[in-house]
Amino acid sequence: MQARTNEQWLAELRGPNPNEALSDLYDLLVRGLRAALGGPAGAANADIEDFVQEALLKITNNLDSFRGESRFTTWAKKIAMNVALTELKRRRWSDVSLQDLLARRTAAGRGLADPQSTPEQVAFQNMVLAELRGIIDKYLTDRQREAVVAVILEGMPIAEVARRMGTNQNALYKLLHDARKKLKLRMEAVGLSPHEMLAAFDAG
Repeated sequence: MQARTNEQWLAELRGPNPNEALSDLYDLLVRGLRAALGGPAGAANADIEDFVQEALLKITNNLDSFRGESRFTTWAKKIAMNVALTELKRRRWSDVSLQDLLARRTAAGRGLADPQSTPEQVAFQNMVLAELRGIIDKYLTDRQREAVVAVILEGMPIAEVARRMGTNQNALYKLLHDARKKLKLRMEAVGLSPHEMLAAFDAG
């Protein structure tokens, strides 16, 4: 692959015959993703090639957004990595329903399991989570509860939760914002600070 400046990459990709630049960029991104996602549990070659094809579409459709603050190839690699990680996250949750998440979170014995915690810390953390579960069940709507459990407690990607709930990401952000306000007010009412609430979420 020939070395190119940022300006040469942009000129060739925008030019009438971008095939050579596209081929070189494809090879570069495939090598980059293989190195980043490789290993026994890494993505398969076919998946990596699919990720790169999608990334190339994003790159060529957004050339005007490249500001030249880094090398063009670095910018392109970041886009490819974002494409890959988004798809891998989506696949991770593809067979998990929101109802399953709710059931897991409300199941008996779902507490904190940090072996470094003292008995007093475990007792306090479990008390915080018990308060949280009670507030979530009592004060949040069904849709707010689904969103909080999936996004905040379980870490499911926003885009995947929005798709499953039949809404868009902006509406889901608003739903989560309203739910967080309710949680904060109710936690403060029982004497727990927002810091303690977030610590319980992070540890759950």
